[in-house]
Amino acid sequence: MRVKCHSEECNLAYVTRQFTLTHTQRGEERKVTHLQYVAWPDHGVPDDPSDFLLFISSVRERRRGEEPLMVHCSAGIGRTGVLITMETALAQLDGGQPVFPLDIVKTVRDQRAMMVQTTCQFQFVCEAILRVYKEKQEGSSAP
Repeated sequence: MRVKCHSEECNLAYVTRQFTLTHTQRGEERKVTHLQYVAWPDHGVPDDPSDFLLFISSVRERRRGEEPLMVHCSAGIGRTGVLITMETALAQLDGGQPVFPLDIVKTVRDQRAMMVQTTCQFQFVCEAILRVYKEKQEGSSAP
């Protein structure tokens, strides 16, 4: 395999990279977008959900395409679980459905143990969901 990075854009919270992966024996290429959230401590949470919500928007924008999406953090359970919980909650909000974060976490934990690893991570994702919900309510009541 050969990996070539074509671009790297950084802001304070996350990095966006464009790669091409080439299977050198077959000559097959695949373009990959890599999003790395760098302002999130292991076992902790960001100070404020604003940058996380921008990151989620970027992830969701790319998810609309044809290419598959993969999410991972160092252990694949804490921060990954928060991102999957948030994305699930946003999809439910978009569909006009009620959002029950604890039920979402229980469902993802059926698929991978310990998703959303700490109490502070669960509280963080609940605060982020609530912020988006309030923004949607304010936006829908505008004349």
